[in-house]
Amino acid sequence: MKTKIAVLVSGGGTNLQALIDAQGETLLSGEIVLVISNNRDAYALERAKKAGIDTAVVLKKECGSQAAFEEKLKELLTAYGIEVIILAGFMTILTENFTACYPKRILNVHPSLIPSFCGEGFYGLRVHQAALDYGVKVTGATVHFVNEIPDGGEIIAQKAVYIEPGDTPETLQRRVMEQAEWILLPQAAETVCAELQKQDPRK
Repeated sequence: MKTKIAVLVSGGGTNLQALIDAQGETLLSGEIVLVISNNRDAYALERAKKAGIDTAVVLKKECGSQAAFEEKLKELLTAYGIEVIILAGFMTILTENFTACYPKRILNVHPSLIPSFCGEGFYGLRVHQAALDYGVKVTGATVHFVNEIPDGGEIIAQKAVYIEPGDTPETLQRRVMEQAEWILLPQAAETVCAELQKQDPRK
């Protein structure tokens, strides 16, 4: 039995694609069985459908509150028997009521070397702009477990990427994705899945 994975997305889904590709190349012993988005128009949903993966859309405004939104997510995850949750560009901060239900089972990829340029307000191009503004010579990506503190959970893996002269937030974002995020996230997911399989002899 493979470890069942759900991926939560909000946008284009390039990190989801990296996970789908890793699964296709049997670099991932877990199986992505569900992709959930909080954005009906997320292209990530199309990527999932092309790969034959079930999708669901959960909108906070339709749920009426953060608590109801998280409850709906939990219902879906339970229905699919999800064991590992991967946040791949999921633009909603989850509360302790949710994260505490899945200790060391939720992974997130962040486009910097935590603890630099992370926490509330640091997402997307803002992270890369901050790195350039500060003048650091090295940035990268971090995969970490998720708890109630934004980008505050235990680090699983990091990969460095050099900043080059003339970089813009856009060029840096692309290089960090290509050289770090798309490599690191599948590897970290495999590390967590392999550990869970060791703990469960039925797998």
